[in-house]
Amino acid sequence: MILSQTRVTFSFLLLFPLLILLGGREAIRFPRREIVRSMVLGILGLAGANYFYYLAIDRSTVATAIIVQYTAPVWVLLYMVARGFQRPTAQRILAVTLSVVGAALAIGVLNSAQIKANFVGILASLGAAFSFAFYTVYGHDVLSSNPRWKVTLYALLGASLFWLLLNPPNRILAAHYSGSQWIFLLVFAVTSMLVPIAFYFSGLQHLDATRAIVTSCLEPIFAILCAAIFVHEGLSWIQVVGVVIVLVATVIVQLPEGSARTREAGSS
Repeated sequence: MILSQTRVTFSFLLLFPLLILLGGREAIRFPRREIVRSMVLGILGLAGANYFYYLAIDRSTVATAIIVQYTAPVWVLLYMVARGFQRPTAQRILAVTLSVVGAALAIGVLNSAQIKANFVGILASLGAAFSFAFYTVYGHDVLSSNPRWKVTLYALLGASLFWLLLNPPNRILAAHYSGSQWIFLLVFAVTSMLVPIAFYFSGLQHLDATRAIVTSCLEPIFAILCAAIFVHEGLSWIQVVGVVIVLVATVIVQLPEGSARTREAGSS
């Protein structure tokens, strides 16, 4: 809980003065409606995904939580198709299917020792998946008409307030964390939340929700590869196959579709 809370809280406390320093009051001035929308994005998206993810780990295993969470591309595509925002083309369906299958293989779906079926754990994992899908779809909508840094600031504010309700300051102070632990939490907040969410929100301004969330399936892939390179963890051939499949899915989903290629040819 303290990791999830300090990730968003420290990120907000760092970003807020930085934006004022660089852009003055105008850098944080935002219409009330957009502040509310951004905070909803932070609460139901960022905080929701973190809360359900750690609950899933607590009740099941890391592998179970990640595998179910990364079914999010399926929910995004289903939503986009149901609302009529996208067509269920063979290219999109193939890319989404490959990303989910590849991530599951890379994480270890075939390793029964890592998978623990538990009703509450699976339910929490689905909550993480839906929250992830929500902040991709809703985030794309909010960011389509608003500056990225303002949306990021108020999304972090919303998530920070959510965590304050669950874990108030007096409970944090009672834990008596050391100076080195606070420094670690600060660095962890910047490297695992502020920088990545800024990049992801930037991506949502340039990619549709399906393309963005399929590409995000590279996250566990990079984690596995970094563990193999820097911590010398073993990499099975099944994991290698999973890595390759996710890479293929990422390429496929970025390719222009048939209608887009036709329009480009006509323009030429």
